Amino acid sequence: MSISKDEIKHIAHLARIDLTEEELGKFQADLNKVLGYVEVLKTVDTDGVEPLATVTGLENVWREDVAEDSGLQNAIIDRAPAKSGRFIKVKKIL
Repeated sequence: MSISKDEIKHIAHLARIDLTEEELGKFQADLNKVLGYVEVLKTVDTDGVEPLATVTGLENVWREDVAEDSGLQNAIIDRAPAKSGRFIKVKKIL
């Protein structure tokens, strides 16, 4: 599979980038190399190979999500220069 300059122009238009003629040629060559490599990968025999999400075999360790009171809220409010009940007062911005 080969990519044409018109297809490169279309991709550049979709990406909202301007390319010079020199850049068009460079990207056409680069993308054709990538597509050529993908074609090589398609020829690899993968029968009997299990799909992998990770090669290390590590798995996430999940814990129960439990809300806990850290006690910081009252400590922070107590140190605020101005407060109203359990809220910190700040100057108006508008």
